[in-house]
Amino acid sequence: MEYNSAFNRLLEIMDDLREKCPWDRKQTIQTLRQQTIEELYELADAITDQDWKSIKEELGDLLLHIVFYAKIGKEQEQFTMDDVINGICEKLIYRHPHIYGDVKVENEEEVKQNWEKLKLKEGKESVLSGVPVSLPALVKAMRLQSKAKTVGFEWDNIDQVWEKVKEELDELHEVVRLGQPDRIEDEFGDVMFSLVNYSRFLKVDAENALERTNKKFIRRFQHMERMAAAQGRTLDEMSLTEMDGLWNEVKKSEK
Repeated sequence: MEYNSAFNRLLEIMDDLREKCPWDRKQTIQTLRQQTIEELYELADAITDQDWKSIKEELGDLLLHIVFYAKIGKEQEQFTMDDVINGICEKLIYRHPHIYGDVKVENEEEVKQNWEKLKLKEGKESVLSGVPVSLPALVKAMRLQSKAKTVGFEWDNIDQVWEKVKEELDELHEVVRLGQPDRIEDEFGDVMFSLVNYSRFLKVDAENALERTNKKFIRRFQHMERMAAAQGRTLDEMSLTEMDGLWNEVKKSEK
């Protein structure tokens, strides 16, 4: 198969680099860790931008890291690339009994529920135990709520979720009014968590939505800077009213 040929080529190149390149020889799982995180974020950026050329390139970079870890694992006599691939194949077969067994499911939600039940049978102590500790907080909130949903811990409809958002906002406003700084952060976190829940009911990726807004803010702010420079000024020389005027001009130009 084409896949085997291309993948074997990558494995051979990895063997060469590990043997002949001083930099590649020096790498360990610890030195690769941060680089892998950066590669994953670069892939996430490309996905947010729907940049297929970059997605292809970043997938290649990420695949290289997977191969690199497997190479080191083999050197340390811990596992091989075949072990990694066969391991995920067995897991997928085991966790899809509706495909490879006689289990019947009606929809994707039942698939998720069965997945979590099987994970618990594998020794997981909690439905939430599979959520990585080091996930960014917004992504972690999404995963925690999605996991809890698989056991039925979920609102019945979107109106209930929105009422919860308003309830949390009221509680935040109250502690701000009372000047209780020790509670403000807690209540602000509750507001964000409830908004993430609302995003799930809207079928919106909260992390991606916020990143799109970040990119939009950067684009518009830098446009403002250029407009100010064209007037021979900088933003810090302008009043807030003047900057707000530039902001509105930028927004109009994008429509």
